[in-house]
Amino acid sequence: MIRLAANLSMLFTEHDFLDRFQAAAAAGFRGVEYLFPYAYAPEELAGALREAGVEQVLFNMPPGNWEAGERGLASLPGREAEFRDGVVEALRYAEALDCPRVHAMAGLLPVGADAETRARHHATYVSNLRFAAAEAAKVGRQVLIEPINTRDMPGYFLSRQAQAMAVLEQVGANGSLRLQFDLYHCQVMEGDLIRHLERQFTAIAHIQIAGVPERHEPDVGEVHYPALFERLERLGYQGWIGCEYRPAAGTRQGLGWGRDYGLMV
Repeated sequence: MIRLAANLSMLFTEHDFLDRFQAAAAAGFRGVEYLFPYAYAPEELAGALREAGVEQVLFNMPPGNWEAGERGLASLPGREAEFRDGVVEALRYAEALDCPRVHAMAGLLPVGADAETRARHHATYVSNLRFAAAEAAKVGRQVLIEPINTRDMPGYFLSRQAQAMAVLEQVGANGSLRLQFDLYHCQVMEGDLIRHLERQFTAIAHIQIAGVPERHEPDVGEVHYPALFERLERLGYQGWIGCEYRPAAGTRQGLGWGRDYGLMV
């Protein structure tokens, strides 16, 4: 039961954003994700979902000033009020789009951060995630955290799987805080993907994929995704797999890898 979702921030960029929903559906995707919805009214996005017949499966909370290089607010001391406002806004969109999960980006550490600075970021992160998870639980949603590799995103606060699992344990949250497991990021940082899947399986609510190391199609590079998909099926994974990769050429030209999983070239 492999269910693939198109990441519309990376796939089908040959089209205007609101046209990507239909393009994804025509290619066989039944779910979509993307970075941020906030440039559009919820009604516009809901209409695009409805017309294309696809489900919204994930998006990110407001990340701060993305254009200035900010990559999330959840661990940033002094930005708690802004983070909480972002939680409210993200959950408003999630309800309007019937989206079950939102990702809280952790944010960047200052260059040269010492142990004391890291500890302040960790304490802020845990406190903010407790708030976000509690708010999400009230409306039947989940908040996700995702380790992101520090090659692509230098200084990102959450970069290791064990760190994420420790945060999940510390926050608790009775299932309203879960793990977003990006196989690309994990391979870059740690490898040993199947063992990570097995150890962390009960915490995983969403998976993302891309080829390693170039982040192109998942049939190119050092990761053998058919083996990972087979293991996920054996484990009984019921969630979505987000295709968060940059096509080497056009999106449709690179979809041959997904024929066995319902995609159409």
